[in-house]
Amino acid sequence: MPRLAGMVLLAGSGERQLVGKAFHVHPSSEGRHSGLSLKASMMKTVRLSEIDNVSTAIQTLEIGDDGVCERIPKGHKISTSFIASGEAVRKYAQLIGHASRDIPKGFHVHTHNLAFGNVDAEYEFCTNVAPVAPAENIDTFMGYRRPDGRVGTRNYIAIITSVNCSATAARLIAEHFTPQKLADYPNIDGVAAFVHGTGCGMAGSGDGFEALQRVMWGYARHPNVGGVLMAGLGCEMNQIDWLLEAYGMKSGPMFQTMNIQDVGGLRKTVELGIRKVAAMLPVANDVRREPSPASELMVALQCGGSDAWSGITANPAVGHACDLLVGQGGTGLLAETPEIYGAEHLLTARAVDRKVGEKLVDLIRWWEDYTSRNHGSMDNNPSPGNKRGGLTTILEKSLGAASKGGTSPLAGVYKYAERVKTRGFAFMDSPGYDPASVTGQIAGGCNLVVFTTGRGSAFGSKPAPTVKVATNSEMYNRLEDDMDIDAGPILSGDSSIEEIGREIYTSLLAVASGGKSKSEAQGLGDHEFVPWQIGAVM
Repeated sequence: MPRLAGMVLLAGSGERQLVGKAFHVHPSSEGRHSGLSLKASMMKTVRLSEIDNVSTAIQTLEIGDDGVCERIPKGHKISTSFIASGEAVRKYAQLIGHASRDIPKGFHVHTHNLAFGNVDAEYEFCTNVAPVAPAENIDTFMGYRRPDGRVGTRNYIAIITSVNCSATAARLIAEHFTPQKLADYPNIDGVAAFVHGTGCGMAGSGDGFEALQRVMWGYARHPNVGGVLMAGLGCEMNQIDWLLEAYGMKSGPMFQTMNIQDVGGLRKTVELGIRKVAAMLPVANDVRREPSPASELMVALQCGGSDAWSGITANPAVGHACDLLVGQGGTGLLAETPEIYGAEHLLTARAVDRKVGEKLVDLIRWWEDYTSRNHGSMDNNPSPGNKRGGLTTILEKSLGAASKGGTSPLAGVYKYAERVKTRGFAFMDSPGYDPASVTGQIAGGCNLVVFTTGRGSAFGSKPAPTVKVATNSEMYNRLEDDMDIDAGPILSGDSSIEEIGREIYTSLLAVASGGKSKSEAQGLGDHEFVPWQIGAVM
C-alpha cells in the first residue's frame, strides 16, 4: 500500500500539492502542512500525492491556463501526464478508476473518460496501527448522566412507533407539546415522534426485522432520551411485546407502551398518549447537566452532498477532530459501507486485530452481492450532484469519505443499529443514504453527529444534534444559516487541517453542553428518522 509523503507546496509551479496526515498517514520529515501560509490565489490546482496523475482545479480554468487544453470546471480533475486507455488513474496515491480512452496531458478527467471497475483488493491487516496518545488534559462538557452510566447531550421524551399505522397518532401526540407548553420544563429539549414507513408486510425474522428492532431498542435506551412512549397498532408484524421480551425491557413510569386497537381508536390513543407524556414531564425535567468527561461522547461521522473538496478539507478536518476525541477516550463512528468501497483496505490496515479487519471485509462482500442480486452497481454512487462537484467514481468518493475516521486504530466493526461498546474509532454497516445511516448510528449510541457537505445539505437529526461542516467557503457563505463551520480556509491557506479540526472538536463540546447547532435551531430532525429497510416488502 502506498504511504503518502508529508504535506508539500510546490511554490511557483501553479500547483499546490497536499498530502499527509489528512489522508490516513504520518507526515514525513518534510513537515506537516508546510507551505500553507501561501494563499490559494497564487495556486490554480491541487495535487494530493507525487504519484497521482491527476490534480484538481482550485478555480475554473480556461484553455491556456498552466497548460490546460480545455475548460476545466472548478473542483474537477486535470490529467498531469498522458494517461493511456486502460491505465490506472490515481488520486490520494490510490486507484480511482481506469482511463476509458487515451487522455492527453492537460485534459479534463471525468465521467466521459474515467471508468469504474469492481475492486479486487489484497488486504493487509493490522499493518498501520498507530495508537493515539492519551490527551494530556481531560476535556469536559455539561451532560445528563443516566442510570446506566452513559451521558446524554440532550433530554427528549421520545414517542417511538412500531409500525407506520401508528405514525399519525405519534405525531399528533408530539405536536400537542408546543414550546409554550414545555416552557415550564427547561431541562427538556422537546417531545419528538420517531415514525417510519415499515413494521409490517415484512418477515418476522431475518436482517430486516432484526435491524428495525435494534433501531427501536437503540432509540428507547438512548442516553439523549429521558422518557419513552411506544405506540403500535396491535396487529403488525413488529410487535412491541416481542421487542420488550427480546431486549429485557420493562414498562414503568418513564417507559410506557400502547396499541391503537387496544385503546379504542386514533382519537382515544392520542388523548391517552398526551396524558402519559404529560405525566413524564416533571420527572424528565428533574435532571441537571453536570460536568462530564469528553470520553462519554460518541460522535457519528457523516458526509452528504459531497464535492471534490470533501476529501481535501472538511473530511480530513473531521478526521483530526475524531483523533482528538479518541485521545480523550471518546468514540468516533464511521458508517456508509458503500461509501468506503475502494478505501476499505486503508481501514483494515488500521484494524486492532485481524478479526476486526475481516469483519469489515465481510461487509464489503455482502454489499457486492447485495448490489449484484438487485441488478445494481457499487458505482451507483456518486450522485449527479456529487459529479457536478467534481467526483467521478465511488472509489474517488470513498477515499475522501474514509478520511473522516482520522488516523486512529479501527477498534470495532458493528452491524447496523447495533449498540456500540468500543471506545475509540469504530465502523458501523449502513447504506450511504444519509437519513438511514445516521438513524443507525444514533441507535448505536451516538449522542452527537458531525456532517460534512460540499454541495450543501439541510440535514438535521434528533435526539442527537448535527453539526455541519462546509467543505468550501463559497457554499458556506451561500448557506450560512445551515452551516456551523467553514473548512474552506484549509484550501485558501488561511487555516490548517489541524486548526479546523480543533475548531470542529471544540464546537462538538459546546453543542454537547447544550449549545444549539444551526440545523437544530431551525427545527430539523423530526423527519430524518429512517430505519434501513432490508429485504422484501410482502
